[in-house]
Amino acid sequence: MPLHDDLVALLGQAHVLTGADLARYRSEWSGQFRPDPAIVARPGNTEEVAAVMKIAARHGVPVVPVAGLTGLVGGAMTRGGLMVSVERLNRIREVRAGTRLAVVEAGVVLARLHEAAEAQGLYFPLWFGARGSAMIGGVLSTNAGGSNVLRHGSTRALCLGLEVVLADGRVLNLMSELHKDNSGYDLKDLFIGAEGTLGIITAAVMKLVPAPRAHATATLAARSLPDALELLNRLRAATGGMVEAFEFMPASYMRRLAEARPDVALPFGGTRHEVNILVELAATAPRDCDPGPDGTVPLTALLEEVLAAEIGTGAVLDAEVAQTGAQRLAMWQRRELAAEITLDRQPTIDTDIALPLDRLAAFLDRIEARLPALDAGAETLSVAHLGDGNIHFTVFPSRDDPALHDAVVAAVEDEVQALGGSFSAEHGVGLSKLATMKRRKDPVALAVMRQIKAALDPEGRMNPGKVIPE
Repeated sequence: MPLHDDLVALLGQAHVLTGADLARYRSEWSGQFRPDPAIVARPGNTEEVAAVMKIAARHGVPVVPVAGLTGLVGGAMTRGGLMVSVERLNRIREVRAGTRLAVVEAGVVLARLHEAAEAQGLYFPLWFGARGSAMIGGVLSTNAGGSNVLRHGSTRALCLGLEVVLADGRVLNLMSELHKDNSGYDLKDLFIGAEGTLGIITAAVMKLVPAPRAHATATLAARSLPDALELLNRLRAATGGMVEAFEFMPASYMRRLAEARPDVALPFGGTRHEVNILVELAATAPRDCDPGPDGTVPLTALLEEVLAAEIGTGAVLDAEVAQTGAQRLAMWQRRELAAEITLDRQPTIDTDIALPLDRLAAFLDRIEARLPALDAGAETLSVAHLGDGNIHFTVFPSRDDPALHDAVVAAVEDEVQALGGSFSAEHGVGLSKLATMKRRKDPVALAVMRQIKAALDPEGRMNPGKVIPE
């Protein structure tokens, strides 16, 4: 095994895994894909990653970069390839409070960056359920989103600079700390969202923001989705843009939550509403955060005032405003159980789509009307980052039938395309959306993507078979 021997000579036996030591690398979080690498290499720094890539190039082997293995689309799938894990590249090199940035390696777990930023009175505003295991390299490679995109943007918007090792082992140093740099092509953005098909991200410069000093959080029932979106606009205007999250949990979601987790209390005393919204505001200014003489936090009072006015018009049917930290966490728990209550029921057809904000309701109406002709016994579940138009639309078909699966996905694609949306919002493409890429992506865009891939990875060894259909 000359490849194995060369890797051991570089990294040591403890960091070149084979046999039984590969067990934890043989699944992704969704459980729908079962990678089977021949070897896992665990370099400890950028220089070792570069050396591993040179060895892989010399032996002509495919390379699959992996981070926290929290993906949902088969991005880490391989049969007999070389996995290169960034888990040992786990240093937070620097947190600079004065310029509000962090220099981090690709194996840093998201929750650790949250903690490091918090220690400096700052916040890294990328927040989702897998933050305890997802790593920076992975969230950059998929351009992850989450609940705070509404205010702070997705991972791409939070990244100032990157360090990337290319397929031939060259190190591309794009570790800029600049907010403006107009010196040619923005190469950084090529690698964010590329899912390891162009190189291995080893480090990044990430933006931080001031840590919120107060939150105002509520669960509300809206009369309709258009009413909910109008409420979002009013809240943003009333608060000067302090809306951090605006999450949609319809009746289908609440039914599934009650079924899968009866230990979790539902809002409104169990009364069911069709449109349920979790809204959160966050502020840093003392005028919004410091309690008044009666103990009322101005930010919370403002949220209550806006909701009261909307209840008066009938646009909001009911609302519960968190008065304690425990109540806030309970509201967020309902939302963050989405992956658990979706994936623990099989068979599942899961989609991750984005739509213009004013066409969300039309999509749900159209796809719900279309599904019975495909599967009269199918059930659905939706949950959405409503403020940025990202819906996770799930179908629980009445039978496990590949042809039915494909028909349902094609129907979703049809409606999304007709409404000017995208079939991939924040989970990536990986393997699971390759057929959709082939059917729906602009042919010229695909041709340009193939040209970029050929230029940076002429032998096609970087995470082969992912993102770009043949």
